[in-house]
Amino acid sequence: MEKVYIFDTTLRDGEQAPGFSMTTEEKLQMAHQLAKLGVDVIEAGFAAASKGDFEAVNLIAQEVKGPVICSLARALEKDIELAGQALAPAERKRIHTFIATSEIHMKYKLRMSPEEVLERTKKAVEFARRFTDDVEFSCEDATRSQRDFLYKVIETAIKAGATVINIPDTVGYTVPEEFADLIEGIRNKVPNIDRAIISVHCHDDLGMAVANSLMAVKHGARQVECTINGIGERAGNAALEEIVMALRVRKDFFGGLYTTINTKELYRTSRLLCRITGSFVQPNKAVVGDNAFAHESGIHQHGVLANPLTYEIMSPEDVGFPSTRIILGKHSGRHALKSKLKEMGFDFSEEDLDRLFEKFKALADKKKEVYEEDLEALVYEEFARHELEEPIKILHYQVQTGDKLLPTATVVLIFRGEERTATATGNGPVDAVIKAIQKALGIEPKLLDFSIKALTPNTDAQAESRLVIELDGVKASGRGVDVDIIKASVAGFVDALNRAILRKNYILSREELRREGTV
Repeated sequence: MEKVYIFDTTLRDGEQAPGFSMTTEEKLQMAHQLAKLGVDVIEAGFAAASKGDFEAVNLIAQEVKGPVICSLARALEKDIELAGQALAPAERKRIHTFIATSEIHMKYKLRMSPEEVLERTKKAVEFARRFTDDVEFSCEDATRSQRDFLYKVIETAIKAGATVINIPDTVGYTVPEEFADLIEGIRNKVPNIDRAIISVHCHDDLGMAVANSLMAVKHGARQVECTINGIGERAGNAALEEIVMALRVRKDFFGGLYTTINTKELYRTSRLLCRITGSFVQPNKAVVGDNAFAHESGIHQHGVLANPLTYEIMSPEDVGFPSTRIILGKHSGRHALKSKLKEMGFDFSEEDLDRLFEKFKALADKKKEVYEEDLEALVYEEFARHELEEPIKILHYQVQTGDKLLPTATVVLIFRGEERTATATGNGPVDAVIKAIQKALGIEPKLLDFSIKALTPNTDAQAESRLVIELDGVKASGRGVDVDIIKASVAGFVDALNRAILRKNYILSREELRREGTV
């Protein structure tokens, strides 16, 4: 078994994508999470690109322990020296220097002859060795380079002291079979290649970055350069989470090759990047997308409920995903409905379930997804024996907050016909008012999930809050919408509380009726 090293370039190539720039503090936060994820190398930035990039690389080099900290540098002494200075505090450091090797780049971008590129390669690697023994050299646009010349450049870089040779598909041009042949050619035609690790860095312009990277690994590459969520220049880079899970799930195909990534941190790392950049992955994104472990088809739902392996090649827990999601819609079957109702705390006879299923199907034909709130309405409409009124009503509340004020909230509400008032402080205005509500009610549910999103892009957009709580073993979700974030949060929290209390009372009433033999 051999290890495949994971070189993460989220903070360098990933950040170069339009709209994905990060502040120094955000890059540091992301670097700490990448260390927790267990990547082998963090390319922290391009130290010569700007003062901010230099500072980010330097701060990460000081504070992040575990992975090798790397900075990119052109094959220029000034770039390499700045990279060396920025990386000086790192326990383990690497300078990654590069120069283009394709005819089109040499002619139109570099305006250099092949001989000049060979000489620049030698000098750049030798100069980088003054700062660290760990030097990586990249042949930019390798997949469009003339093969024999590429082999000479690689041989020259290794002679000069490069320990890692990176073969980038810079413009996402190659295809898996062709890339595999290139890696085989390097292994067979470069006489000193055994003194360096072969790395690959693939872009996704034709949608084959992951496939090309995996094929390269299959044929001898032992480092993959990739990014969280596949972010990067143009169409992006190979997605780290897909590379790692492909090697893990298909270790039979890859001959036992492995990484030392803590896969349970994949989803958390993906979500952190989304929050930092404000750009979320598409729902059908492999491994970390919202629908990666979601099932709506009745056939699939039945199979997954019987045994997840029927339709899931990895478990959500393997990547730190919250859980398999059974989506209720027009394609869902009776098994899925029964399972969801049981999860909500409702247990019905087969006859009663048949009645509910008919109503559920009628509703599902009218909307894209049937939510818990919809199911509750069906249950109460069909089986409630008395009028169910919301037990909690907010009369009014007031919140005081500011940059030098401790957030404090006072709330007045009606609970089961009784007016109650309470005041509480919190970490923020939303936290303060929620704590005041809990204090007034004398109950403290467990908050399982809480999210707020803007429904439109403007500063006066409506905010939508979604919460999931657990009260005495009963779970319930709530939703609130308002242009005021605090109002939306309060509405969502109270909605969830009311549903939990009603659900709990309803379950108790059904149990009592069963004992009496009337249901």
